[in-house]
Amino acid sequence: MIPLVDLQAAHVEVAEEIELGFKRILANTAFIGGDEVAAFEREFAAFSGVAHCVGVANGTDALELALRAAGVRAGDEVILPANTFIATAEAVARVGARVVLVDMDPATYLIDVDAALAAVTPATRAVVPVHLYGQLAPVERLTEALAGTPVTVVEDAAQCQGATRHGRGAGSWGIAATSFYPGKNLGAYGDAGAVLSTDPEVATTVRMLANHGGLAKYEHQVIGCNSRLDGLQAVVLRAKLARLAAGNAARRAATARYDALLGSLDVVRPAVLPGNEPVWHLYVIQVPARRDEVLATLNRAGIGAGIHYPVPVHLTPAFAGLGYRPGDFPHAEAAAQRILSLPLFPQIRAEQQERVVEVLARGIA
Repeated sequence: MIPLVDLQAAHVEVAEEIELGFKRILANTAFIGGDEVAAFEREFAAFSGVAHCVGVANGTDALELALRAAGVRAGDEVILPANTFIATAEAVARVGARVVLVDMDPATYLIDVDAALAAVTPATRAVVPVHLYGQLAPVERLTEALAGTPVTVVEDAAQCQGATRHGRGAGSWGIAATSFYPGKNLGAYGDAGAVLSTDPEVATTVRMLANHGGLAKYEHQVIGCNSRLDGLQAVVLRAKLARLAAGNAARRAATARYDALLGSLDVVRPAVLPGNEPVWHLYVIQVPARRDEVLATLNRAGIGAGIHYPVPVHLTPAFAGLGYRPGDFPHAEAAAQRILSLPLFPQIRAEQQERVVEVLARGIA
């Protein structure tokens, strides 16, 4: 069996450190917030090259809170790519804003910046570029074009912990939301997320909103919610953060190995946007035809391949009310029929990748 993501192998590397950390939490009973959470926030902010990190309960909450802190309100429009996990759109809908979708760049799967800028209207309050599969969208093009307007760029950074664009990480342009879902490059042992920002006011607003609308107990300045990072998850994240750079380097090496192994096959390998240093959260190829049959062949052989994502947002029943139709976003729709995620994790061995490619070649043939 070759899993899509090997969480057990990841745990072995940090098991002893986490056990000791859990004992600390149980001894001091700092289950919500506390020193471990504060330490992780400082360490992840420093790792990300931003001034502020606010830990929250999960990545969807992180994006919703980031949007609220950016001033998005009910009735506003928020632009995002059609080829994203549904949580991106859910966060917008939970704010009460209107989801406005645009197509993707067919080479990189990242947001089509020209389409996003063309979709801006007087009602637009935010654009959400999604840093898909481990590389950053061209955020600088959006921030430069939207400078001086009421439109804020809020990055969906759920898949790019450690990735850079022109030497800058997610959040360094202003505000980003990330997820520490267990399968992420930096994954918790349950749900967790964070908001990253260069702006202290944004960070304070997020912290207030996530803590029932206040910074101190029984002081509620605004209507907020309950979305706080717990101490046990902070222990896990601190242990894994110390190894994240090495893990990302291992992902890059594995990606290069896949690139070489796939050279003779009729597949489209991942493309890197110039200026990017990806961290390869996922290794996504396109097969020419019969994708579902190829996937089934891999799965029958014990290979945990997957699809990220099989249905663009506008074609899900949940967002049918937006009024989009099949054909509105042809690049996203075409990719959804052909993309295939191959197993990728820092501990993957060369012989495992060779086996994946061997079965893939048989499935394509």
